[in-house]
Amino acid sequence: MAHAQAVTAYIGLGANLGDCRQALLEARRQLDGDGVTVTASSPLYCTDPVGGPADQPRYYNAVVEISTTLSPLALLDRCQAVEQQAGRTRDIHWGPRTLDLDVLLYGDQCLDLPRLQVPHPHMHLRRFVLEPLCRLAPELIHPRLHQSMIFLLKQLPDDQGVDCIEEQW
Repeated sequence: MAHAQAVTAYIGLGANLGDCRQALLEARRQLDGDGVTVTASSPLYCTDPVGGPADQPRYYNAVVEISTTLSPLALLDRCQAVEQQAGRTRDIHWGPRTLDLDVLLYGDQCLDLPRLQVPHPHMHLRRFVLEPLCRLAPELIHPRLHQSMIFLLKQLPDDQGVDCIEEQW
């Protein structure tokens, strides 16, 4: 389902199995088209896992800004289709994965649907989301918390192991 007017949205990308950099490059390429235009990409980060099994590898993470005419649920469906093409399985909660795409923000909307919560309910607690997001839109206001992304980032402890590894990827 499409909207008449384009909306700016932000998608979090992550992977920690296989060729992670290539998986994120391919995900960004596959997102672009048919109602979605990738307008900006954050730098690429290598991050410590948060939650899940203790012995999993570090993640590659980034955020992309998109302009979309897709509805929030159609955008989620697109993200999940891209994940499936990358071999994503959902075996272990917060476990290792070939690809993870999260709809972080969809314009300034707040949605609480069975399949989708926007803004992403944990984004303000995760340095691996806020670091790359702040490289794209530091003054963007969180629709529920009414604080800028840079303010939220500065509230987090600096112990989450988030390292910028590539400015342009």
